[in-house]
Amino acid sequence: MPLPFLTADRAFDADAEDIALPFDDHDSWRRPYRPGPWRVAAAATLLLLASFVLLAAMIIALAGTLSGAGACFALAAAVIAGALRLLRVGAWVSRHGVRRVGFFRTTTVRWQDAAAVRTVQQPVKWLGLPRTVQGQALIVVRRSGEPLAPLVTDHNADFLARAEAFERATDTVEAWGDEYRTSG
Repeated sequence: MPLPFLTADRAFDADAEDIALPFDDHDSWRRPYRPGPWRVAAAATLLLLASFVLLAAMIIALAGTLSGAGACFALAAAVIAGALRLLRVGAWVSRHGVRRVGFFRTTTVRWQDAAAVRTVQQPVKWLGLPRTVQGQALIVVRRSGEPLAPLVTDHNADFLARAEAFERATDTVEAWGDEYRTSG
């Protein structure tokens, strides 16, 4: 039983048919899609690993070796930070532009600096690994001609085996690009 009033992708009593993103505040950065099951599973696994490391740190601390416990706490903190960063990876949009958040690097392109936002057929990485397969990618073509890695692909951790969600997300980002490139 779907409960649309409880989901994050719909404002209360808003008609989502004619809104590019159903959020009232278009100035804040929003992800136009939900994180995919592969990304959530990887983050959950990392958080589970961190809980075991924290348990080990507590046991080591109770045994009296504080330097070992401190090292375990630091490792757990690094794993938790990695899991949270993994959940933030993806494409984010606002009235100001489009942002590609990677694990180590974030790139922002203002709408005025983008010549086009479109979906293309090209070789893409499968789950971010070195293996490439033929797929679709959402790319931003900059006016300056500088290359930018694809915002999202249909084989990344958010959209693997979710073609309909990929189409919806790319259509939303393209609609924001069309709206704000022409008005900005």
